[in-house]
Amino acid sequence: MKKVDTSPVFGQLAGKLPEEVFGGLPTPCYIIDEAKLVANGECLQRVMEHTGCKILLAQKAFSNYDFYPLLSEYLAGTEASGLFEARLGAEKMPGKEVHVFCGAYREDEFRELLDYADHIVFNSIGQLKKFGPRAKECGKSIGIRVNPQCSTQEGHEIYDPCSSTSRLGVTREIWEKQMTEEALALLDGLHFHTLCEQNADALAVTIAAVEEQFADVLPRMKWLNMGGGHHITREDYDIPLLEKLVVEVRDKWKVQVYLEPGEAVALNAGYLASQVLDLVRNQEHQIAILDVSAACHMPDVIEMPYMPPLYGAAREETPGKTPFYLAGPTCLAGDVIGRYYFEEALQIGDRLLFGDMAIYSTCKNNTFNGMPLPNLWRRTIEGKLEQLTDFGYDDFKMRLGSK
Repeated sequence: MKKVDTSPVFGQLAGKLPEEVFGGLPTPCYIIDEAKLVANGECLQRVMEHTGCKILLAQKAFSNYDFYPLLSEYLAGTEASGLFEARLGAEKMPGKEVHVFCGAYREDEFRELLDYADHIVFNSIGQLKKFGPRAKECGKSIGIRVNPQCSTQEGHEIYDPCSSTSRLGVTREIWEKQMTEEALALLDGLHFHTLCEQNADALAVTIAAVEEQFADVLPRMKWLNMGGGHHITREDYDIPLLEKLVVEVRDKWKVQVYLEPGEAVALNAGYLASQVLDLVRNQEHQIAILDVSAACHMPDVIEMPYMPPLYGAAREETPGKTPFYLAGPTCLAGDVIGRYYFEEALQIGDRLLFGDMAIYSTCKNNTFNGMPLPNLWRRTIEGKLEQLTDFGYDDFKMRLGSK
């Protein structure tokens, strides 16, 4: 691309063209930018210093453990969604807190989970009663997730834990029916997670709903975990409001406040480099087939859905620019990244650079159609490029059989 994009997504390239920075890398590949991770970490660390809250890395969004030593300088620990993530956090961020929340724990895994987790959050009163005593005996801090039934987002019900069909968290109605004094005595904290890529105003609404429904419980708690979905490191995020809310909750209920964002930790800290393999037409539509796949390498493009930023290209119709649909090479007809607008028509061999590819990408990618996994590269703070992985045929084959 000939135009330098100075948006927050690509601004850390310091005015250089992608070809100058990544032109020698084989595509497709992910590049994780340490300088941006540091900038995000410093932002989150300031919030902790100003409020006394503790911020955890939600590994479901970013679990590239080569960067855990760097992130551990800024964060209080990790949040896990089950046994494997809990183990990863304990092993790769030693000495830091390990929190875990799972929709339902397995009997055959719970004993091992106790070896790694410091805080264990249950999704139901039934599981609290079943596993809570064992966890308590092992000295773990116990919590339960509540559902304040307060939706603050529109258009993405798949990411709304407060939707009418949500299985996540205990509503007040169920609390009244199932909670016993014996089970309540096991609890050290409450957990809620209702946001998705949202600002602090949505958190304010949610806190009010939680307090309205669980004000009688909060005085008995030692901590309150406000979950993730806080886009703290986004340029327009209202950090002063977040800090005000955290301090108010901390002082009112005398609790340790936790936040566990995933996206905010690695927002805009990764790229996915690709190239054009072929150009085809369908009626008036120009289509570029790339060596990256939405279905395999950026699954949230289809699942969310959304269009990732692309260096030097517009995502909205722009006069004078040439439109191209960008698509993957798989057999899935819907393996389409989106329609972008370019200063010049694309050519076979052109290299493209997608932004914000550190989150929900490497931890969700797959080998559908036998697509190779893109290798991971580190861009150090000094700007040096280091290859971290060497994926190949065996990484595809090992998941499908015994030999």
